[in-house]
Amino acid sequence: MPATPAPMPTVRDILARLIAFDTVSSNPNRALVDWVAALLKGDGIDRLLVPDASGGKANLYAASGPAGGGGVMLSGHTDVVPVEGGTGPARRSRLTEAEGRLYGRGTADMKGFVACAIGRCCRRRGLA
Repeated sequence: MPATPAPMPTVRDILARLIAFDTVSSNPNRALVDWVAALLKGDGIDRLLVPDASGGKANLYAASGPAGGGGVMLSGHTDVVPVEGGTGPARRSRLTEAEGRLYGRGTADMKGFVACAIGRCCRRRGLA
């Protein structure tokens, strides 16, 4: 009997994982990009990974929908700006919730959107 694939994580789970990656703009982002690529690959979503010259950073293009047109492209970034000092909830590298709101590095700009886009893409395909 074939193995049952692991269930697709929830959007909240995806967001928590994205926030946990250290993606300060001066650092490599490949760990995050490779994780997302593997997540999408496991669900059969077409991907194209385009590394920079050093191989430490990359862009990831993913496509879901009809081949040759008629699809939608969602674009986002996962780097965050460096922060000097401070300990507020938006500076944390783990997802926290307070008064019904989610906080963490990049939740508003723009890891929250990226998590929603991944979750929506997979739900549309019946995978989440």
